[in-house]
Amino acid sequence: MISVRPIAISDYTSWCSLYAAYAEFYQVTQTQEMRDQVWSWLHSANHEVNGLIAINHEGIAVGLAHYRPFARPLSASTGGYLDDLFVTPSARGNAIGTKLIEAVTHIAKEKNWSVLRWITAENNAQARNTYDKLAMQTKWVTYDIKL
Repeated sequence: MISVRPIAISDYTSWCSLYAAYAEFYQVTQTQEMRDQVWSWLHSANHEVNGLIAINHEGIAVGLAHYRPFARPLSASTGGYLDDLFVTPSARGNAIGTKLIEAVTHIAKEKNWSVLRWITAENNAQARNTYDKLAMQTKWVTYDIKL
């Protein structure tokens, strides 16, 4: 049995381990200072980023999701953006990613967001298999300018 709930202050150590593993999965260099910055955002009423954590029947954190609202000027609406989604490798295949996405979708509906959007790496086949069952792949191509 998996429960999904908002990230609490008491989840710091578990969340740090999950978030470090997420960064490693995507081969992103991440320092403890960077994680602490995100942690402070998650617990600030003045910051837009929110988070959920998935806990297994033994009370162990096995997944996380970070999400936030974003303005959609063309449609004059607010959407939701799922920034980070991660499930520990040992817990994959148990629909935890689906449960986290469903929880964010529920929040998005409560907030009357017009869409819930996210990106993933093209080669993230296991996750994309789940995403293809829950959402529609868009036609949009993403660009970045490094600043």
